[in-house]
Amino acid sequence: MEQREPLVAGQVPQLDLEVKALLNAGRLPEANSLFDQVVSRVPPGADRWQRSAVLVNRAKLAWRLGRIPLALELAAEGWTDLDGEHSDNAAAAQAMHALAYLLEGIGNRRAAVDMLRLSVQVARKAAETSEDGVEVLAHCLQGLGGTLNFRAISSPPDRAPAIFEEARGYLKEGLELVEDEQMRRALLAAYSRSLAGVGELEQAEENARETLRQAEDAGDKWAMAVSGWVLAVVRREQDRLVEARTLASRAVAAAEAINDPSLLLRFSLDLADICARMDDHVGEATALRCSVAAGKTATETLQEGLAQALEQRRVAVQAQRLAVAAQEAAARDPLTGLANRLGLERAAAGLLESTAARGRVPWLVLVDVDRFKGVNDDAGHAAGDATLREIAQLLRRECRSADLVARWAGDEFVVLLGDPGANSMEVGPTVAERIRAAVDHHDWTMVLGTTRRPTVSIGVAAGPAKLDQLFAAADMALYRAKRHGRNRVEVEPHAEVPEPVPGT
Repeated sequence: MEQREPLVAGQVPQLDLEVKALLNAGRLPEANSLFDQVVSRVPPGADRWQRSAVLVNRAKLAWRLGRIPLALELAAEGWTDLDGEHSDNAAAAQAMHALAYLLEGIGNRRAAVDMLRLSVQVARKAAETSEDGVEVLAHCLQGLGGTLNFRAISSPPDRAPAIFEEARGYLKEGLELVEDEQMRRALLAAYSRSLAGVGELEQAEENARETLRQAEDAGDKWAMAVSGWVLAVVRREQDRLVEARTLASRAVAAAEAINDPSLLLRFSLDLADICARMDDHVGEATALRCSVAAGKTATETLQEGLAQALEQRRVAVQAQRLAVAAQEAAARDPLTGLANRLGLERAAAGLLESTAARGRVPWLVLVDVDRFKGVNDDAGHAAGDATLREIAQLLRRECRSADLVARWAGDEFVVLLGDPGANSMEVGPTVAERIRAAVDHHDWTMVLGTTRRPTVSIGVAAGPAKLDQLFAAADMALYRAKRHGRNRVEVEPHAEVPEPVPGT
């Protein structure tokens, strides 16, 4: 097995970074294939925050790959791990950053910005104590600055400059911290757009060209797309519209290559605006169709993903219900529908404890069908089964819903009385006699014809709130009932009966 270094705070596993690099290079099939290899691996030594960061970052990768249900599943699991104190944890900040990306993707824009601001706050504290925290802070600053750029673009003209200025501050801070080349390109590209937004076109162009040069050398189509877009914006503001149209068209093509609907939507809208200024109605229409298609793709992807997630949830609920049904079936006698021995043992402890807690006397009634073998021999096993079902119905009728009625084994039944009531010292024998009489006086003609009708012998015991002790005592009483002629009730006199609590 391949050995890997344990994950340290704020660090993204190398294979995850390789997936991201393949995505940014537009190599989607390779990214998908590699992602399948890493998605189920959690690095050794990861704590809860690191695990959360890995899960949510992978949710972000899954989202970019169009695997929406998996993205939602990973995000939900990672988000759950984020619950708790994380005031200075770099991994928590990184998880928040990735989570904000997903919130943005599903349209929860305000929550996305709030999450990004929180990620920066947490990362700042982490940066005070670790180098990894510094890298994560740069990452979080890039996310917040880039998102604010997009907010500024869609804001009213009088508010946009202030938002661009805020974004520029975050992005400049990030550039002063970062060493990773890929992250530096992302920061520089976003910083260029902020500069263009506040009117510093010459500096914006210089930075965008440098980003484009580095991106072309690295094969980073994401940075190529963003830097090309910034150059198109600069040319538009300079009224050099032919160049702006060419640059914007290249940015749109690059966004298409990396399958990024949000960038494609933004770039195609700007291309449409440039074409409109040039009275290029054909180009404008083409760009608008592209923007509509990008918006539709994003919406359909989300809708399809949510539909799949809903279906997965439905299947999970169905499986849970089947599991519960199987568990219930395992505790129920298929012939009579009563609880079986397992069901009785599962429920008895709680019932006995609650009875004793109220100061009541726990009672157990043990019922055995007299000479049941003779019923089977004379009327057949089908009639014997029908007899047992009929007795089960009589037991239900003579007991209350709070009582636990079970088929113990063969022709033996157990009734554990729920809350015997204030008069608990007499209720056990009373219920037992009622059951005996109901069986003895029942019309058995429909079930057994002229065959001798069955009777029951019953042993009754009260005592400590333990099933095995109660059962042993009731079994002794049942033995006496059989020995003394059957079709009778015997109460075990030696059972240890607690004194009832006064006033209960």
